[in-house]
Amino acid sequence: MKIALIGYGKMGKAIEENAIAKGHEIVLKIDITNAHEFTQSNLQKADVAIEFTGPHSAFDNITKCIELGVPVVSGSTGWLEKWDDVKKLCDQKEGCLVYSSNYSIGVNLFFEINKQLALIMEPYNEYNVSMTELHHTEKKDAPSGTAISLAEQILERIGRKNKWVNAASANPTDLIIHSERIDPAPGTHTVSYESDIDRIDIIHTAHTRKGFAAGAVLAAEFANKKKGTFTMKQVLGL
Repeated sequence: MKIALIGYGKMGKAIEENAIAKGHEIVLKIDITNAHEFTQSNLQKADVAIEFTGPHSAFDNITKCIELGVPVVSGSTGWLEKWDDVKKLCDQKEGCLVYSSNYSIGVNLFFEINKQLALIMEPYNEYNVSMTELHHTEKKDAPSGTAISLAEQILERIGRKNKWVNAASANPTDLIIHSERIDPAPGTHTVSYESDIDRIDIIHTAHTRKGFAAGAVLAAEFANKKKGTFTMKQVLGL
């Protein structure tokens, strides 16, 4: 499979290493130093594009891939207010988009555990739920996209919480997400249920970026020659 990498930072390089190890070919690498090479002729050399950039460029990158008929796997966060526009375009163009806030197989299993635990805890009002996410200092957005995904899963299942906030709050209906940025820290997410007498934590800690890269390449293999919008839930058959 021929892959275009849109974004060639630490994640892009980790994805490249994994893809080559699996026998794929990288035919295009785009970052801020060669954005002028992100052209139709160059992009269409690829069977699929993997896009890991940032919140300010992701929407334009994704829509360009869809417009040009190249399936795209995106792991960029902080742009989802435009999700409906992207989905509509993908349907109109019969394109393919796989999106996940986190491509780690372990994190996607963690998502399923989080949803099940929230269902179990919903009747127990004495437990307050909160979250903490820890990442390296180069991470551009806070809270992380993974933390937002976890929070939205909780909000769908815990009726006593109305919205998530990324700050201290005395409002009992707020789901507080604490964000910390220190180095080195590929990513740790903790969901806590605490009462006056005890506390329940579920924790996922990433040791390296290799898990994210492996999941992104797996998603690219899934996306090749498909049409529609997908998540890692479909990629992993969960």
